[in-house]
Amino acid sequence: MAEFSPALCLLLSSSGAESLSSDEKEVTPNGMEGSGSGSAEEQPEGEASSEDSSSSSSEEESDEEQEEKESPPYCNDSGESFLPPCEHCRNENDQKEQVTPRRLAGGQFMVQLDAEGSYQCSITGLIFEVTGAARITYSLLSWSKYAQLVEEPWIVGGPLFDVRCSAPALLSSLQFPHCLCLQEHGAGVAFKLLHVKESGAAIEPSAEFSASHVKWLVTSLSPVGPLIQSQQPLQYHGAVILYKAIDEHPSLSFWVYLATNNDSFIKDISKEVKHSKRKFVKIEKPAVCQKLLQEGKKYRLICEPEAEITPVEIEFVDGSLLKLKSYFEVYLEKPDDFTLSLVEQDSDETVWKAKLRERDWIHCGQNMNEQKRSTASVKKRKPALSILEEEELQFKKQKTGSTAGGMAARCLTDQQLLVIARLLDRRWREIAIECLQVEMKDIEDIRAMEEEVNMQKFQVLRKWRDREQGSGTAEALQRSLGEKATYEILQALQGFSAQS
Repeated sequence: MAEFSPALCLLLSSSGAESLSSDEKEVTPNGMEGSGSGSAEEQPEGEASSEDSSSSSSEEESDEEQEEKESPPYCNDSGESFLPPCEHCRNENDQKEQVTPRRLAGGQFMVQLDAEGSYQCSITGLIFEVTGAARITYSLLSWSKYAQLVEEPWIVGGPLFDVRCSAPALLSSLQFPHCLCLQEHGAGVAFKLLHVKESGAAIEPSAEFSASHVKWLVTSLSPVGPLIQSQQPLQYHGAVILYKAIDEHPSLSFWVYLATNNDSFIKDISKEVKHSKRKFVKIEKPAVCQKLLQEGKKYRLICEPEAEITPVEIEFVDGSLLKLKSYFEVYLEKPDDFTLSLVEQDSDETVWKAKLRERDWIHCGQNMNEQKRSTASVKKRKPALSILEEEELQFKKQKTGSTAGGMAARCLTDQQLLVIARLLDRRWREIAIECLQVEMKDIEDIRAMEEEVNMQKFQVLRKWRDREQGSGTAEALQRSLGEKATYEILQALQGFSAQS
């Protein structure tokens, strides 16, 4: 265990950074689309946590509502409404009151439930059962980041959620949407829940399951998602998701994903496309497969008129645990209307079909001429972030006379990392994995050495800084955290930048 100076220990036990008044306007991370547009509403009250009592109350008061902005033209981000059930599964939750959540910074949702009852989120399908008025904040997580926690014979059964509640004792149960079509086969399927807690992961029993949901009696609040075990072949509700590549060429190139109706899976696809070196626009077509998908069966994509399609076929498996998702690439030499059909190899039955027309993507302003103008204009100027970095670097050169010295002066100190550690909320492990590229094994090693939670966070941040090799600056950490950075963290990092 590392030793620290008395000054560092004092910082750890102190309040860290000054708390900010609730009427401060929302600050979005640098580089986010639409930054500065729209106004922030009143900051929600703090959420109570049953897992991390050592976290300061400001951790749970840091979420400010962010107006949902129009998606950038290249890629539709996550947040799609859950897909409607098939004829075997519909009408099951007609008794549940539908609630439409507000969107918060960091990809979170929030609902205010005013009385006892059962409520279903109209976007994610998650069902809350409360015994009194409560405010619930929740977000979708990626299963791939917790892949090592899912062991055979269990497999993923639906989206993974992180849920918080202003009064945890009032949230009696959660019902998670699953992606199976049970029909008459429900008797051969077992459902449980993976619960990722501070003390480690546990597989907990479900209270019951229905044609569309798995019910879990809340024990404590931290990431939870449904798991399945079955001796029979499973049938899944499926979705086909389309993205068109944007470039200067007149030819057409598409990525076509075959997915389970699992919002965590669909969110992963969106993120994968968004972070590709190529630019894409999402093509809005009915995504629901008209025929159920079966694990192990092979599917091929057919195009009329004929196109180059790679691979020829895809064997369907639930890829929720895979970091990289499989897809078909469709290439057409001449831009024209065409029809895509997904066909089951064995039966030749059509699973999904869509007609694509030029106006499906041309309305985004991405035709060849507009793209060339856009490309030319981009080449004429440097990205704003690079200009800012160069100006700061030039200032350091003038101040120190050394580029290397300037970079070293900008690195976050241990004291500054401790401040940020205290401001990281109970999602810090998810943030470490997703934003700082820290492996789960490294987090577990740190937790084994450090008992105090804030010290665990600090060690993770220091591991990130040391890996950056002289570039572990406040600006770099802000870029890495992206939309996961809370208002307080942004303020602290900007303060550190100003001190450099």
